[in-house]
Amino acid sequence: MYYERTIEATVRNVSATFPVLLLTGPRQVGKSTLLERIAEPERKRVSLDNPTVRALAQTDPELFLQRYAPPVLIDEVQYAPELFPYIKIIADRRRQPGDFWLTGSQMFRMMKNVTESLAGRAGIVPMLGLSSAEIDGRHPGAFEVDVSKLPNRLAAAKPMTVTEVFERIFKGSMPRLYELEGVNRELYFESYLDTYLSRDIRALEQVGDLTAFLNFIRIVAARTATSVNYDSLAQDAGVSGPTAKKWLSILVSCGIVGLVEPYFNNALKRVVKAPRMYFLDTGLCAHLMGWGSAAVLEASAMSGAFFETWVVSEIWKSYLNVGKRPPLFFYRDSNKKEIDLIIYQDGVVYPIEIKKGAAPTDAAKNFSVLAPIEKDPEPDEFGAAHLKTAIGPGAVVCLASDLLPIDRKNWYVPAWII
Repeated sequence: MYYERTIEATVRNVSATFPVLLLTGPRQVGKSTLLERIAEPERKRVSLDNPTVRALAQTDPELFLQRYAPPVLIDEVQYAPELFPYIKIIADRRRQPGDFWLTGSQMFRMMKNVTESLAGRAGIVPMLGLSSAEIDGRHPGAFEVDVSKLPNRLAAAKPMTVTEVFERIFKGSMPRLYELEGVNRELYFESYLDTYLSRDIRALEQVGDLTAFLNFIRIVAARTATSVNYDSLAQDAGVSGPTAKKWLSILVSCGIVGLVEPYFNNALKRVVKAPRMYFLDTGLCAHLMGWGSAAVLEASAMSGAFFETWVVSEIWKSYLNVGKRPPLFFYRDSNKKEIDLIIYQDGVVYPIEIKKGAAPTDAAKNFSVLAPIEKDPEPDEFGAAHLKTAIGPGAVVCLASDLLPIDRKNWYVPAWII
């Protein structure tokens, strides 16, 4: 069974604009499946997973591109960076949008080659696993705290119980787990990690000890939905601080982990500057943590962190799927006042709290800490003035059964409508 992907329209638009389309993202999120499904009949298709084909691409890239002349889909292009200069030559000569469709799952080393060789010629589209909306057959667009649009999302969505939400959190977003019945989840994720470590990570000079790196991934999984502390990560993993920072950057560049940066405005004082980290596939995160079932996960002390991780990843995907960089931030100050998520776009800040309950009380109480950003600018002692910024409606994303007002400006928003 194939699940239609919201990102398809973005892929088509980028292909119609640039001679090179580069579809990136973690392994097995459906990149090749999507491109093969929408490819025109005359487009050649080749995968560099094939060792013979890969050897040709590496040793004689010019001959390879004669054999697989555009329009062409080249899968796992990171295995042959030698191709990029020759793709550039052909793209400059032909000036034909959509000539090259490339997929790659190893962003850490691939992007350097792309930015050096294909700058201005390649449209880069990041892709993640299935969104909850896609699983339900919906394509609602980027999530916004827009009171005029939220009722339409609610009307199109299928209500979910807390049990159903945690079943989805536990299963994750990998298409194969939904497209084929009877897939053993534990074996699937073990195979996934083995492939990720043996193919993508082993090729990186930055990782010498794969066992230590796998242990590091488990430590990061245990800290999903928390602020990044490199010293603490390094201590728990038994590595140096610079190594912990380097390894986390690998997880980020491979699309395994997402970092949400703190929102900053000069009018806000004592803001914590460390980003927050989230696993972008809750199923993989749950597997790394050793949770045996959705029920056990729901009853655990980490259920709130997993629910927050799921909501953030769903909002993250909703922006990637329409070709936008996720405008996501968070707030935390030295007084430990927090706002889980802030959407900042078009000069407006939209505060969001994420709570596992059905009608959490006082969940929007910290939204008031943003009030100073709406005041007229006053220069500080160094002569710098804050940016006057509007504060839009706020949302408490939770397990409510309906879209309900908290007060005149803030709303309870069911998580299943994202």
